[in-house]
Amino acid sequence: MSAQDYRLYIGNLSFDTTDSLLYQLFSQFGSVKEAVAVKDKDTEEPRGFGFVKYIRLEEAEEAIREMNGQTVDDRVLVVKFADEHSRTNRRSSN
Repeated sequence: MSAQDYRLYIGNLSFDTTDSLLYQLFSQFGSVKEAVAVKDKDTEEPRGFGFVKYIRLEEAEEAIREMNGQTVDDRVLVVKFADEHSRTNRRSSN
């Protein structure tokens, strides 16, 4: 990840969410560099979360404000900076 990338964690995704849909949902807030709906590496089954990468901090912050808590495909999304998600998971697993 380059210094100017801002990576968002997108949680509680429907298993029907594709990279393309994730890109469409989040590109309304700015230039999305990458959008990935994560799949299991062995089974290729959706994992229910993904990542979206922005180049500009302001766009990433707007996406968090606008999309966190929004319902998409009957699922309430969790949207936050990816590094924040990692810190939270490390604390809860200790």
